[in-house]
Amino acid sequence: MTDSDSNSNAGPSSGPDSATNSGGSAESGGPSGGLPYAGVATTDEAADALQAVSSRIYTYLGVPGKASEPGPGVKECEGKDPERFFSVYHPWNFLPASAEDTDVAMENLKKKLNTGGWVLKREYRDNSENKNLNLVADNDKKKVSAWIVQYRERAKPSLGITLTSGCYEVPEGAEVEKF
Repeated sequence: MTDSDSNSNAGPSSGPDSATNSGGSAESGGPSGGLPYAGVATTDEAADALQAVSSRIYTYLGVPGKASEPGPGVKECEGKDPERFFSVYHPWNFLPASAEDTDVAMENLKKKLNTGGWVLKREYRDNSENKNLNLVADNDKKKVSAWIVQYRERAKPSLGITLTSGCYEVPEGAEVEKF
């Protein structure tokens, strides 16, 4: 995502679920920890917006399978007032029928994450024993980053998908709700 203050590129936010700690393409981008300003919204509105993007990613996979149930969560924007600013993240897993279906899904994602406002920023193999394929993509218009990891060699092959929003500000009089 492009930080509106610095125009630097940023991938998923830092933390245990981010590409920045796993060799991702994120560059630090100012006081919000690299997250661009995403606008004014309640936490519910921001979570709904990220859930809609998550549903779109699910359709991009193009293979049958089951998605895990947990929904979005809220976290602080680094360097910002935690009473006013927040980011939404949505980690989920996709379990297709076979390892071959994870290959097809990743190929579909490579194509789709270069359309409709998405830009595929990075494709790489991680340092794990299995050298899992990772994709990092940003959608500057929606202020969302996606980080997808292919776990092809597991007993139950899957994709790990983490979406992270830009940094939202709550409307005047509203509070950041943690969930």
